[in-house]
Amino acid sequence: MRPRSVGAPDSSPSFPNAPLVTELLLLDDDPLQLKLLARALNGLGYHDVVGCTTAAVALDALNAPERTIGLIFLDLNMPDVDGVAFLRLLAESHRSIPVVLVSGEDERLVETAARLGASHQLTVLGTLPKPVWPVELRALLARWESPAPAASGAPTAYAAGDVTRAVRHGELVNYYQPKVDLVTGTVAGVEALVRWRHPLHGDVLPGRFLGVVEEHGLISELTRVVIGAALSQADEWRQDGLQLSVAVNVSMDDLAQVDFADYVLAELERHGVPPSDLVLEVGEPRLARDPHAVMEVVSRLRLKRVTMSIDDFGTGHSSLAQVRDLPFNEVKIDGSFLHGAGSNATLAALFTASVDMARRIGMRTVAEGVEDSADWAWLRSRNCDQAQGFFLGRPMPADELRHWLAGWERRRRELFPA
Repeated sequence: MRPRSVGAPDSSPSFPNAPLVTELLLLDDDPLQLKLLARALNGLGYHDVVGCTTAAVALDALNAPERTIGLIFLDLNMPDVDGVAFLRLLAESHRSIPVVLVSGEDERLVETAARLGASHQLTVLGTLPKPVWPVELRALLARWESPAPAASGAPTAYAAGDVTRAVRHGELVNYYQPKVDLVTGTVAGVEALVRWRHPLHGDVLPGRFLGVVEEHGLISELTRVVIGAALSQADEWRQDGLQLSVAVNVSMDDLAQVDFADYVLAELERHGVPPSDLVLEVGEPRLARDPHAVMEVVSRLRLKRVTMSIDDFGTGHSSLAQVRDLPFNEVKIDGSFLHGAGSNATLAALFTASVDMARRIGMRTVAEGVEDSADWAWLRSRNCDQAQGFFLGRPMPADELRHWLAGWERRRRELFPA
């Protein structure tokens, strides 16, 4: 059975940037919905539209050698093979074709389907509610026509020996990302983020070597390198008249070592940094191997006024258990709950509930992942204490921080009007 083509009168205005030969495939069991979406696409200049009412017909079209399907509009709620199952079929043989989910189902269900598509390594270009409005359709098609540039090549796989050398022989450096007080706009501190200054590849992000670090038992060495460098830098800033708290990521394996508290306190004393200027962020979603040791270490550090923070709050199964069982006094709410919360009721509710929970039990709250002005505008009225993200400042080498601070004072007057 051949898929039927759905068209509109030839008098529809042309869309100059539309691909000339690529066809758009629409899959929806409702012929009326197919016709309405096709008409909207025709109105934007897309006339090569293939409408299908069943998954079998859609697969035939995708497999037909004369077809040049470049984008799929997929309804979720269909009999026989529904849109969720169809995503799996696409992943098996048509993974390169981007997908738009079109559905009248509730927002959370559609978002879950989009995440499922991404987990299948499909490009889910976006979602559209029914009925589809031309302005939303135009914005989505603009993203399709201007895709992100492709990566230049596969990431380099680093050998364990190279990573071990980097950890033990001074090839790791800290970058620092500012954290801003949401009431006053003052810079509350920085987070230390490790980079590998590779002799050939330049600064390598931790996501490309941390797996090797963990696999070969180097995480404790890495943590101590980062803490030592961060405290040394904090001392240098203090001597220059700049007092900033510094946050460092630590693992549950670090906290499970009963001598870890002694090490941290000794480093603080050696560098002359007050314990209250150090924040240790724990971001693992797994339970500790030795919970008794963790309780001892966290308690001792808190007694000395080191801030203990739960990083990426809300993304791990143990987050609430950590709040219940350990004396953490800061929560960093994961950016996935903030970005887009202004237009997403579920994200807004989860973020607001996290802030409210933390405030009720006396914990400081930090919003991470403030990506753009929309995130910032929404966040300002949410009773959160501090914020961090690319919109405010990217991670930077220590010697660039003073330049950023000068620029921040100018931006501060704009973002915190009297």
